[in-house]
Amino acid sequence: MNSDRGLARERTVLAWTRTALSFGAVGGVILKSHVIAGLIVMAVAPVVWQLGRSTRNDPPPVRIKLITVTVVVVACAALVVASA
Repeated sequence: MNSDRGLARERTVLAWTRTALSFGAVGGVILKSHVIAGLIVMAVAPVVWQLGRSTRNDPPPVRIKLITVTVVVVACAALVVASA
């Protein structure tokens, strides 16, 4: 059996990097109108990037839940800022 999965690991790392950059961009947009909320979202970006870099074949369920909660919180904060 071939262990190469078509560069799946590299694509996963790139996806996490893209997600972290998105957090930074959303934080920058929020920063223009709400400084504290924007700084919090921007501070989460390196955490998301590091979580993605440390992925293994099967990430633990706790880490997946943490990432899911983080994404939902940031999305809700962006929604509140956008509607204000």
